[in-house]
Amino acid sequence: MEISGIISAIVIGIVIGVLGRLVIPGRQRIGVLWTIAVGIVAALIGSALAAAFGVADTDGVDWVEWLIQIALAALGVAALDRAKARR
Repeated sequence: MEISGIISAIVIGIVIGVLGRLVIPGRQRIGVLWTIAVGIVAALIGSALAAAFGVADTDGVDWVEWLIQIALAALGVAALDRAKARR
């Protein structure tokens, strides 16, 4: 992976993580780095799922892929928040 690919993954992870965090109501007890990490993982898994369902490459904006990624990020943020709350 080239440096531009790594930077792109981080930027997309930030956007997906923040959007996933905004979907969940209330305050989350996780930091910015965890949000970015969850966003990056959700973006990668969401892209793979969108490709598996055949909705990754469409004309224009890939809205279904974005929705899958944001939903996965929201699930990841909620799961991490619950794990931190139990401590």
